[in-house]
Amino acid sequence: MLWIFYDIQKYYYPILVSIGLPVNVMTLVILSRGKCGLSGCVTHYLIAMSVTDLLIIILDLIMRRLPIIFYSQFYFVTKLKVCNIHAVLLYAVTDCSVWFTVAFTIDRYVAICCPKLKAKYCTKKKATVIITAVTAICCLENIFWYFILGSGYTLFPYSWFCYITNQAFYTPFWSAIQSLHHILTPGLPFFLILLLNSLTVRNILVANRARRRIRGMNGVGGQKDLELESRKNSIVLLFVISGNFILLWMVFMVNSIYVRIAVDNFIVSYISQYTQEIGFMLQLLSCCTNTFIYAVTQKKFREDLQYVLQRPITCITRSIKHQEHTNNLQH
Repeated sequence: MLWIFYDIQKYYYPILVSIGLPVNVMTLVILSRGKCGLSGCVTHYLIAMSVTDLLIIILDLIMRRLPIIFYSQFYFVTKLKVCNIHAVLLYAVTDCSVWFTVAFTIDRYVAICCPKLKAKYCTKKKATVIITAVTAICCLENIFWYFILGSGYTLFPYSWFCYITNQAFYTPFWSAIQSLHHILTPGLPFFLILLLNSLTVRNILVANRARRRIRGMNGVGGQKDLELESRKNSIVLLFVISGNFILLWMVFMVNSIYVRIAVDNFIVSYISQYTQEIGFMLQLLSCCTNTFIYAVTQKKFREDLQYVLQRPITCITRSIKHQEHTNNLQH
């Protein structure tokens, strides 16, 4: 069964790379144009998430998964002695991706549920500060991997990456570090996203009932509520991004908890190998889905996406017509 997963991954991971690279680059181009109808702080968070998704595709899919799956063709990688540096960068970027999602969820919670705090918190400047702080913390938190992991790669066709040094593997410190790592990513983010979304839903339901009651008393109940319509896109975007993260990271999180319990209690099970591979596959899929989420939930993003896709064709057509016109004048 495990070898079936590896055969599937030989097609699955290259397809993810071929899709993930262009769609994330295109997302960065579209969001950077600032014509999607989103606020400045939301755009900052979405750009940060797209950058980390792009880096995960490079550091994890291209530089880790593909060499493991096609280890016979990439055997030369074992001669490189930078695996622990690679691990620090990869785990830091992955943590940033997760915590940027949390930061975005907090921002939308404040915007929807805390109107008095919204003007101070939901700004481009504050978003920049938070993104910078999260990046710095994630980088500092993952420096310990440099000392725990060896510098050499192992590409045996299991989900190994770097060698774990004997000094670290047989110490309680290693167990504590692993447990803390899985608590911070994705255990605590899961809890925060579920909690904040629950509070957001509760606030929306209460506010909508109160607003309908007031509008009914004023005799405008049948008219379109422009304020609710303006909040709708932000709410849909928040819930779809949060739901996508929870759905695609759930298997990875459950497996991480199970493995930690199994190791601490000396339980040997091969089930974790299957769920681990499924967890990796779904986790990496999450790096390729945000563009489609934006296209489905945001009308102006779809329009800008269509413009960006048609722009090269338009330029080529104009160039051809200009050349034909020039040739006709010469004749």
